[in-house]
Amino acid sequence: MMPALLRRHAMGALAGCGAGLWAWSARVAPAQAAQAGLGDWPAWSRFKTQFLRADGRVEDPDSPRRHTVSEGQAYALFFALVANDRPAFERVLRWTEDNLCQGDLTAHLPAWQWGRQDNGQWGVIDSNPASDADLWMVYALGEAARLWNVRRYSALASLLGQRILREECAELPGLGLTLLPGPKGFALGAGRWRLNASYCPPQVMAWMERNSTDNAAWARLAESAQRLIVGSAPKGYAGDWTVYDSQRGFVPDLDGAEKGQGSYNAIRVYLWAGSLHPQASGRAKLLRALQPMAQRVRSSGEVPESIDTQSGQTGVAAPPGFVAAMLPFLQAQQETTALQQQRDRLQAQPLRDHAYYEQALGLFALGWMDGFYRFAADGSLQARWSRP
Repeated sequence: MMPALLRRHAMGALAGCGAGLWAWSARVAPAQAAQAGLGDWPAWSRFKTQFLRADGRVEDPDSPRRHTVSEGQAYALFFALVANDRPAFERVLRWTEDNLCQGDLTAHLPAWQWGRQDNGQWGVIDSNPASDADLWMVYALGEAARLWNVRRYSALASLLGQRILREECAELPGLGLTLLPGPKGFALGAGRWRLNASYCPPQVMAWMERNSTDNAAWARLAESAQRLIVGSAPKGYAGDWTVYDSQRGFVPDLDGAEKGQGSYNAIRVYLWAGSLHPQASGRAKLLRALQPMAQRVRSSGEVPESIDTQSGQTGVAAPPGFVAAMLPFLQAQQETTALQQQRDRLQAQPLRDHAYYEQALGLFALGWMDGFYRFAADGSLQARWSRP
């Protein structure tokens, strides 16, 4: 691990050389924006109390190993930016680099899982990175560079984005350049790959395309991501995982643990689609493709915890976090009756304390519903505190 003093000296040098790497480096916000007070976001304050440790680690207290996942660290960076909470942002970033990136975020993608190991020691449990976490980290760093006028963040975002292209993408026959869920374990052989549509938020992909110096590569990735979201939900129900077969196209992942179901991963597909800007490229197509889920929620009166992507058969009613995640989607689909039904349901059964993933979904969904942030048509962040 690089000593802290040396690492920070190196990052100072990176800040000087990174200004030209990404387009937004020259379009930073006025300095006075960084002087604004913390955004008044009570839900973020509660999340910090429940899950964010003093050193910057987001802990899942209900997990057997009391683990941390890179997704949680990435989400916390985004939430801290939405709340204009730079001290928390810095703590989360520092812990992530020191513990998930072997001390150097410029040289290593973050390990996916960290926690209590079998020998009782604390450390990395699974070193294989998760590309959705890496994308959200790049996005949060890049937008923090713009909104807070911190060029060091732009250098980190640039280098991390380049590493995603090198290590977490592959050319798939008939689909093109595609984001894999991670560097290892997703090429199944015989022209087949396991993919995850929830790992490709369209607003983040659009932002990457616009802001990276390698615009052409990210444009291709954005295109294949939309094909993945639509093609893997032929009946209008997103799956947790799907298999892309170069001969047959998208097929349900029946060999995986989820057996073709849409559940804890897939709920984010609806959340990302619902929170898109009305003029975002591809939004109308995504909403049309996923409309059957909105109709299912309206007709049944509940959000299912799982749904068979082929038959549409549903399981039990979902936990409150799923209900929250569905609200932007129902609003985007103009399902006013279903939207009110689910708002009432959430009021009667609020998000559960100490349920990390549920609370994270709630911050994304309810923060958007309550106007603490929006995504612009190009994917850039519109935080309430940064607007007049």
